[in-house]
Amino acid sequence: MKIREANSFDKIPVLKFCKDTFSWGDYVDKVWSSWLEEGNLFLFEKQFPVGICHAFYSENQIWIEGIRIDPNFRREKIGSKLVTHAELIGKKTNALFSYMLIDTENTPSISMANSLNYELFEIWNFYSLIPKINSDHKIEFAKSVPSNLFPYYVNSWRWFSTNEKILSDLCLKNKVIKSSLDGKISVAIVGDYKHHEKTLIVTLFSGSFETLSNIISYLQNYAIEKNYERIQILTKEKLSSFDSLEYKISFNLMKKTLI
Repeated sequence: MKIREANSFDKIPVLKFCKDTFSWGDYVDKVWSSWLEEGNLFLFEKQFPVGICHAFYSENQIWIEGIRIDPNFRREKIGSKLVTHAELIGKKTNALFSYMLIDTENTPSISMANSLNYELFEIWNFYSLIPKINSDHKIEFAKSVPSNLFPYYVNSWRWFSTNEKILSDLCLKNKVIKSSLDGKISVAIVGDYKHHEKTLIVTLFSGSFETLSNIISYLQNYAIEKNYERIQILTKEKLSSFDSLEYKISFNLMKKTLI
């Protein structure tokens, strides 16, 4: 038994035990090459692969993702061992925090995270939005944004803490849009999902129905103009009902302090 870095030859046996992870399948086949290229795709081996976990290290944090265990080898704490391995590497590079995202109804994974001293930090909601021509909107590109609105933002389904410089850079790149009306404001940070082509990822703060409507309309039209096939919205709010906007699932953002 050992933990090692995965390689290209591991893909077929790993995807074999990943194919039925969720009711709709899994996404590991779509991100496998990217994770290999980034490195830190850890594999637990018992003569053959039985578990994986990917870790993304940035500044002072670790993002844990893609924990997958062969169903025949669950309840052996393999997931915990993989996460602990990722944390030990992060500590060597002075990581202060570790995060992971877990479906709010995934009790076994939440229990595993709790056993490793991860705590519920925030709950986030995932919505999908269908691109379509919709020119009835009024938005502007934000020149600045209060950091309290976005202490975190989502980049390719990874949550990153922000600061004034990060938000300022996003504004300079016209990645932050806002709509203001009657003292209410809705703001969105937009970006590409680098692991899925033609997918727009949006971190959203909703201030009112009217301002949110403007943001929604802009995103739909923008996606059509830029040839995106799908829009994925992540927000801490429960959004109002809009045509083509569909609630998908809620997640626990779990956090662990490493010092």
